[in-house]
Amino acid sequence: MRNFVLAALVGASTSTKVHNYFAENNYICELCTKVVEYTAENKQEKVDEIYEMFPELMNQINAHYANREEIVNLADPKGTCMKMELCEDPDIFELLKEEAPLDLSVHIETVNAANTTWTAGVNEKFDGASLKELKNIMGTIVDDKWVINLPEKRHSYAVSDATLPDNFDARTNWPKCESVINHVRDQSNCGSCWAHGTTEALNDRACIASNGAITKLYSVADTTACCNFLHCQSMGCNGGQVGSPWKWFENTGVVSGGDYGDGELCFDYTMEQCAHHVESSMPSCDDVTQVNPQCKSTCQTNSSLDYSGDKNNAASSYGIRGIDKIKQDIFDHGTVTAAFTVYEDFPTYKSGVYQHTTGSALGGHAIKLIGWGTESGVDYWLAVNSWNNTWGDQGTFKIKQGDCGIDRQVHAGLAAV
Repeated sequence: MRNFVLAALVGASTSTKVHNYFAENNYICELCTKVVEYTAENKQEKVDEIYEMFPELMNQINAHYANREEIVNLADPKGTCMKMELCEDPDIFELLKEEAPLDLSVHIETVNAANTTWTAGVNEKFDGASLKELKNIMGTIVDDKWVINLPEKRHSYAVSDATLPDNFDARTNWPKCESVINHVRDQSNCGSCWAHGTTEALNDRACIASNGAITKLYSVADTTACCNFLHCQSMGCNGGQVGSPWKWFENTGVVSGGDYGDGELCFDYTMEQCAHHVESSMPSCDDVTQVNPQCKSTCQTNSSLDYSGDKNNAASSYGIRGIDKIKQDIFDHGTVTAAFTVYEDFPTYKSGVYQHTTGSALGGHAIKLIGWGTESGVDYWLAVNSWNNTWGDQGTFKIKQGDCGIDRQVHAGLAAV
């Protein structure tokens, strides 16, 4: 065990959280478990690869080298990581507390009384939702210690504000692709926002690059299932990255797929849209079973289609740093994927330019940016969410540039058409 060293167990089993965020909590546990498994299998090169990507994991595991013999059980990877406090040992009292409905009215009142740049209100999607339910759909890694960023794109142009319009909306700029760009999906009760924000942006870019010839929807289910821990360092409904899926699009591609029950394309989403509002026309999220899509080599919705032949690829993948570069890339090629930290007030967004006003952080969330503008003197990004079109402004929102880390983790790639 050349590099596999472990943190000490302080006392008996504890209830310490691995991380405050759902996705990171799962992610750190999975990484630790893989390290133990690879060590048991004498796959040191795999351990080294994980440590190279995530030096913070090595730091945490190495923290108390001296006591490693007390807690290492290579036959029980999860138990070993729980002893290291890198997998959560849940506190029953905290779990019960998080099951209670979250009172979002407090945040609505605070925001609307603050005379800020946005208006809060009741959205069917989250009226009556518990804190646990909200956290569980925040499926994107945003903690810098655990994020995988793609290399930055080398721009061949000189970025200049003078070359870009003050306001831009991809839906109106490319009207032939409006039905694709403005198609608002619903991740349901699954932490697959990382797959939505990436797949949807590639979908938009394929339509744009083909001058409107490609309007079929790409499969978020395929990305959720097959862009997995082995290929994308992501974990389906348990959360994932927003950089590595773009590399997966480039190397492997994604099949076609619509919303739950559409039935025409290769691999439709496996869960229907839902809401927590008792009077909603949609089913309750409590009654929708979480069906984590499974990766198979056949089309699971329309078996008459050939899975391999239905794959759609990206021609490149890259990160984008800086507001002007993000704008230029959207202007030239179409929508991009972004991630940000969600606070308790964000689910109450109805209109205006969102900026964090009240409430604690819930976790990381991925969306696609489709444009920008200025409203009441505030520069904003225009974005499409994956919480169905009853949320926010018909499924879209504006967010102040720079707020909640929205500019820090932006990825895209050119579509291969």
